[in-house]
Amino acid sequence: MKLNYRRTVLVGMAFLSICAFWQLYDNVVPLILKNTFGMPDDIAGIIMALDNVLALFLLPLFGKFSDGISTRIGKRTPFIIGGTLAAVVLMNLLPVADKAENLTFFIVTLGLLLIAMGTYRSPAVALMPDVTPKPLRSKGNAIINLMGALGGVFTLGVTGFLVVRNEAANRDDYTMLFVAVGALMVIAVVLLLLTIRENKLAKEITDMEATGREANGTEANEAPVAAAQSAKGFHSLAPELRRSLVLILCSVSLWFMGYNAVTTAFTKYVDVQWGYGLSAASQCLMVATVGAVISYLPVGMLSSRFGRKRMIQAGVLLLAACFATAAFFTSFTPAVYVVFALVGAAWAMINVNSYPMVVEISKSGDVGKFTGYYYTFSMAAQIATPIISGWLLEHVGYHTLLPYAAIMVALSFITISMTRHGDNRPEPPKSKLEAFDVGDD
Repeated sequence: MKLNYRRTVLVGMAFLSICAFWQLYDNVVPLILKNTFGMPDDIAGIIMALDNVLALFLLPLFGKFSDGISTRIGKRTPFIIGGTLAAVVLMNLLPVADKAENLTFFIVTLGLLLIAMGTYRSPAVALMPDVTPKPLRSKGNAIINLMGALGGVFTLGVTGFLVVRNEAANRDDYTMLFVAVGALMVIAVVLLLLTIRENKLAKEITDMEATGREANGTEANEAPVAAAQSAKGFHSLAPELRRSLVLILCSVSLWFMGYNAVTTAFTKYVDVQWGYGLSAASQCLMVATVGAVISYLPVGMLSSRFGRKRMIQAGVLLLAACFATAAFFTSFTPAVYVVFALVGAAWAMINVNSYPMVVEISKSGDVGKFTGYYYTFSMAAQIATPIISGWLLEHVGYHTLLPYAAIMVALSFITISMTRHGDNRPEPPKSKLEAFDVGDD
């Protein structure tokens, strides 16, 4: 069984557009709230959590909706197209509100934008498992995350060139940055629409599962449970499956609480603790993203060999160690780049494998719903952590950011270690040459 890398890259175009936007959102919106509208960190933290509050309801809802519809272009693609177009229009109104210093206009537009993003995130992510056999989903998710990372790299890379200082107004102008990211989002989704025939590919995978041709990827100890699930239906998960699902989702919440705290507050942390601006923060995040990009494919391959759970455990330990180490830096030094490169590698080890572990427990017709579960827990964490970390930053000090992140990530090691299902691995290739065989159909 071979992964079609070309097809998976094209499927990942939707996730590329999503991640390009969220990188922009995390980097720029906190600065606008602070510099243009003068918001304190704790209030800004609450506003930054709005996307996750909305996502908590929207992602499971639209994941379920996309499971149940059928159109000529597929069940996920309509949501991807409509959500992307609405988001691109709305996001380019944010710099207009910033220039006008109109807080009401900014908040209303931001709210509508976050709703638009929430309508298609779950369908975009669920498209990969729809068109990928179960044993290959860690490799597939590695490609998807690689595409997402490239979207983030694009945003970080153009930030320094497209953010223009408006000396008259004594603030930065983000207009061209928003235009560039919006253009990338449109191009990516157009490529997806022109190259991916969702209905045809999904039917191929459904037929494969129905005939049992993916059975070699099911571990012996999971086969009886999976069979019971299939017989009983999704809504009657076996107790052991239900326990594993809860533990995986709790783990997701914990490491997102740590990681998101850093990504949403790092620009301000660099400014306050190290005395550097947006450019230095963007460089650190760029290094982390590049570290993830380099790691995604090797991690996907290693996960097939050693298992998803073991790779996540290693990634959790490494990420917690990196955040703890970074907390000791009192100024910006070249060593920071090394630490953040390892942050990217650690996040790749976690992110490549966590989502496949969740959908592994699902049946093919419930992938969108399980995708919603995954994002419900990740977004719930990201609702809480900007508020908690924002309070710590405002009332205790910015030095608390990285220790807080390290502790949250370290706690996830306990819950993921207790998980017993979702670690599906294919049989090893019969020869070393077979491992390099890639399908192009």
